[in-house]
Amino acid sequence: MGQDQTKQQIEKGLHLYQSNQTEKALRVWMRVLEKSADPAGRFRVLGCLITAHAEMGRYKDMLKFAVVQIDTARELEDPDFLTESYLNLARSNEKLCEFQKTISYCKTCLNMQGTTVSLQLNGQVSLSMGNAFLGLSIFQKALECFEKALRYAHNNDDKMLECRVCCSLGNFYALIKDYEKALFFPCKAAELVNDYGKGWSLKYRAMSQYHMAVAYRKLGRLADAMDCCEESMKIALQHGDRPLQALCLLCFADIHRSRKDVQTAFPRYDSSMSIMTEIGNRLGLIQVLIGVTKCWMIQKELDKALESIEKAQELAEGLGNKLGLLKLHCLCERIYRTKGQQQELRDHVVKFHECVEEMELYCGMCGESIGEKNNQLQALPCSHFFHLKCLQTNGTRGCPNCRRLSVKPGYV
Repeated sequence: MGQDQTKQQIEKGLHLYQSNQTEKALRVWMRVLEKSADPAGRFRVLGCLITAHAEMGRYKDMLKFAVVQIDTARELEDPDFLTESYLNLARSNEKLCEFQKTISYCKTCLNMQGTTVSLQLNGQVSLSMGNAFLGLSIFQKALECFEKALRYAHNNDDKMLECRVCCSLGNFYALIKDYEKALFFPCKAAELVNDYGKGWSLKYRAMSQYHMAVAYRKLGRLADAMDCCEESMKIALQHGDRPLQALCLLCFADIHRSRKDVQTAFPRYDSSMSIMTEIGNRLGLIQVLIGVTKCWMIQKELDKALESIEKAQELAEGLGNKLGLLKLHCLCERIYRTKGQQQELRDHVVKFHECVEEMELYCGMCGESIGEKNNQLQALPCSHFFHLKCLQTNGTRGCPNCRRLSVKPGYV
């Protein structure tokens, strides 16, 4: 298959894919991969296969094609192709929750700077790295990466990237419980979709609606949460987007749990867990198990709650997800307090405070915890964040956290 024929077949596959004929598109692209002698064409078709498998949640296949793409890029000896293939390798590992590998591949991408295309990809690299740091609960570095990605998006007028970063920032603030910002950023993403998204994939609309649903639920606006989640789920079903279906099912379950309708929540959690297990989203599985634990606690089935916690704890330790561990210690504390088991209670209180300290989840001005309850937060240019009211009350000539870190032990 020559260069022109390769190009035609790739376009044919793209047309089929955009028409929701995914399996036919995959067959066309696989045929190109088998028969094409054009390395640049093979590189491009591998990119199509990586994107398609990412959207279907077939992350192991996504990784497999990313590894082949790296070899093709080396054959082409082109730095732009090599940067793009390392980004795909980073994104594949991010989806499989291999966060340390993601960060390592992202750093490789950033070290290969130099050409225009590479510089344009840096925003996507920063976003992927931010998501990985967030998976590891390293919040300052995550926020730093998201803000870099946002700067790249603005400098390159890349509205799609801006939309994706806004969704990640919504997730970031939902996790540390600034629910006002958790809603603001996906609403901003939805605005971008409305203003610029006519030619975009509907996944951007679905993604913004899902993150809005999460924020609305956290704010107790359950009817709004249900509306947004239903819209997101409708698009996810139309496009066979399994990862988003799993997240929407989790959100539906959380909404029902917030309404104390445990019997409706349980089957939604089960369905979400099934898809999360199938696609390998271990971070999502932790969230599902936390939701299931809370349902058992509502029903006062404390031993069943502890069983769910044990499974979630194993996953969180395996991933290095410190925030997940903190939440689990908090739930254990409540359970053992109810059971009157003082030694176990004390153990989990100690571990909870160790997690808070390790993640720096406290305000450097008032010393109170961050992420314990809904609070307005404000980040300084260094990406350390504080209670907004503390910054307004005390002001600052510099970051108190950075000042503390610069004082080395053993020196006066």
